[in-house]
Amino acid sequence: MATGFPGVGKTPTWEISKMSNLYNAKEAAQLLGIRTSTLYEWLSKSDAGEFEVRGIPFVVNYLQGGKRGQGRIKIEPSEVERLKEAMRVRPNVRYQRIPSNRTSFPGITVPLGRPDNPVR
Repeated sequence: MATGFPGVGKTPTWEISKMSNLYNAKEAAQLLGIRTSTLYEWLSKSDAGEFEVRGIPFVVNYLQGGKRGQGRIKIEPSEVERLKEAMRVRPNVRYQRIPSNRTSFPGITVPLGRPDNPVR
C-alpha cells in the first residue's frame, strides 16, 4: 500500500521489537521513564559492578552485537520489568496510634478543659 508518505503502511519499529521480543535502548529507556543516555550510563555502571538501584547492587543483563561488542544494545522485556520492579517505591506503613479520650493524665492535678467549660 503506497501512500506517498514515508513510513506509512510499514510496521512501526515498536511493533517489530515486540515481534522480536527485544527492546532497543531507546524503547527500554522510554518504558523505564528515563533518558536513553541515562540507560547507557546505567549499563556502563552495571558492567563495572558499580550500579545500584535504591541502594542495592544490581546487574542489568542485556545483549550487544558487533565484532568487538560495540553494536546495538537489545534488552529483553523481562529484564526491563525486573529493573522497573527494583525501582518501585514501597512506602513504609506506619500504624497510627488511636487518640485516647482521657480526661486525666498522671502528674496533672488540675481539671482539664477550657476555663469556661470545665470537664469533671
